[in-house]
Amino acid sequence: MNGELMRGLQGKVVKINRGGHEARTGLVLGSTDDFFTLLTEKDGVVYYKHDHVKSMTDNAKKGFDFNMEMPETLAYLKADSFGELLGQMRYQWVKINRGGHDALEGVLDDVNENYVTVVHHEEVVRIALYHIKSISYGVKAEKNEDKKEDKKEENKEDNKQSK
Repeated sequence: MNGELMRGLQGKVVKINRGGHEARTGLVLGSTDDFFTLLTEKDGVVYYKHDHVKSMTDNAKKGFDFNMEMPETLAYLKADSFGELLGQMRYQWVKINRGGHDALEGVLDDVNENYVTVVHHEEVVRIALYHIKSISYGVKAEKNEDKKEDKKEENKEDNKQSK
């Protein structure tokens, strides 16, 4: 994908990739020459590098299911390049790549022109910039359904212990 194509889709709901860990449906918030910003229901704001997007689907007739209202004061990072974006995320909790063996979460400690350094527990992990497909930052708030499930589990455990 390229920046010009994605800029033309700003404000539209699209599906990124056809399947797999990086596939997401969301609202295109903006695009630069090397990355674009997508608001998703599952992960919040995700920044995708154009180089790693294999396909982008725009359902012109029906649209996609996207049951998230655009927050009035949505705060997300804006930068002219992916490297600048990563610099703004320093010392923040980040999630790099969406899943599978390439996924990593931790504090983004260092950024340079070749790699980033992420600290997760006792591990210091260096990842080549080229291999970053997507990134998001901050701790994602749980959905109400997730909180309800957690409370149900806690209540079950409390009931077992009190018996």
